[in-house]
Amino acid sequence: MTTEPQQEARIHWDEECDVLVVGSGGGALTGAYTAAREGQLVILAEASDRFGGTTAYSGGGMWFPDNAVLRRAGSEDTLEDARTYFRSVVGDRSPVELQDAFLKNGAPLVDYLESDDDFEFMVYPWPDYFGSAPKASATGRHIMMRSLKPEELGSLRDWLRPTLPVERAGAPLPDSIDGGQALVGRLLLALSRRDAVDLRLNTQCDELVRQGDSVVGAVVIQDGVRRRIRARRGVLVAAGGFEHNEEMRVRYEVPGSARDAMGPATNRGLAMLAGIDVGADTDLMQEAWWSPGLTHPDGSSTFSLWFTGGIFVDDNGERFVNESGAYDRIGREVIDRIAAGEVTLPYWMVYDDRDGARPPVRATSVPAGETRAYEDAGLWVSADTIEELADRIGVPADRLAATIARFNGFVEAGHDDDFHRGDEPYDRSFAGGGSPLVQIAKGPFHAAAFGISDLGTKGGLRTDARARVLDADGSVIKGLYAAGNSMAACSGTVYPGGGNPIGACMVFSHLAALDMAGEEAP
Repeated sequence: MTTEPQQEARIHWDEECDVLVVGSGGGALTGAYTAAREGQLVILAEASDRFGGTTAYSGGGMWFPDNAVLRRAGSEDTLEDARTYFRSVVGDRSPVELQDAFLKNGAPLVDYLESDDDFEFMVYPWPDYFGSAPKASATGRHIMMRSLKPEELGSLRDWLRPTLPVERAGAPLPDSIDGGQALVGRLLLALSRRDAVDLRLNTQCDELVRQGDSVVGAVVIQDGVRRRIRARRGVLVAAGGFEHNEEMRVRYEVPGSARDAMGPATNRGLAMLAGIDVGADTDLMQEAWWSPGLTHPDGSSTFSLWFTGGIFVDDNGERFVNESGAYDRIGREVIDRIAAGEVTLPYWMVYDDRDGARPPVRATSVPAGETRAYEDAGLWVSADTIEELADRIGVPADRLAATIARFNGFVEAGHDDDFHRGDEPYDRSFAGGGSPLVQIAKGPFHAAAFGISDLGTKGGLRTDARARVLDADGSVIKGLYAAGNSMAACSGTVYPGGGNPIGACMVFSHLAALDMAGEEAP
């Protein structure tokens, strides 16, 4: 909604605040926390019935170079080394000033949060995802929140979005609150101690209100009722991506399907569209955080990693990727091969019987069900010989046999000459630091169907280094800010390391809140 400046007095506002935050993932909650701590009256609007966004499903890692938590653990990493690495993999696909804002503000954000007793971090070694790039870290720049006991969170846990195994597979609530749950939980705890914060569920941002060159508020739908909220200092859109909006995926040519996206179902990009309606520019709208996805009997393919064996094969029965590489890199290679006509969905992981018929996949985000269900759906198939297996999955028998023979030769020699599986630290991280190469030799032989999954889209509203949203001319739209998957990612078209999405979302939400409060970033 855009109005003329002289119409401001005629707008009927149902309520007012200083800062309106749209969304409730790790970034949005960080923005709300910062704004409240800096003396602002905050309303946070979450479209769903639980707080936490995609962060609540995640491992909760944060990629913050040269921070105090890493230094206390003995890290000798430097900001300059991290900048060299980040630049080498991201290139110029995102503005340099945006990259620098992320890189230099992660450590100060950790300091800011650690000054509050509600936040406790720990090091969680996780290698950078481009291990051969200059200044890549073999142990990563990765930290996490320490776990919480359920009694520490108390009744707030009722409002915390549960993990994917709980939400989608009916698993019981775990006895410990870990990973992304701990990050969201600690932020909710800290916010619960501040009177100037109003956290709202079932509150969808329907429109933004722009007057002249400024966004001055929003129209939300709360429990079916439209309300106009004036935001005196600004609106922060940190409401996730649009991965569950099939129409937007088609419009912006995002590969894959909403069915296979790992974000909450309410991640439909509505607040992002509201920003576009008031003149915001966008970038990277065809991009997402990709991964291979184990395909389930309901037709969905869900984020999967930690492969302890097996190879992926294309339509010709040949390998096409480093199967132990970082998940986004594998996903992008699959997408490229689909575009080239070399891979159709599903594609197949081929493995032997050393661990039985179940695929050698140790982390599937949504737990795999009973073996029989996958076999009955034709998703897991077995055969006594490689040639019979090839016939069952529709690839040339001679090519699959030759592919496996060649791969087994690499295993015996100790090096993958074709795709360099095991050359980088991340490749070896799920093999105890050893080689991830495992022969396919013990019959019967098996294959499991895979698709493309994503952790959310990463294109969104274009911003400057203070998270202020820009229009098509590069001018700032005053009062409008964006972060996380609602913002065009500072990492461009790559995924530099675990914790990059959450880390960036937190940093830019923090910077947005400081800007609205009139404070300078360190």
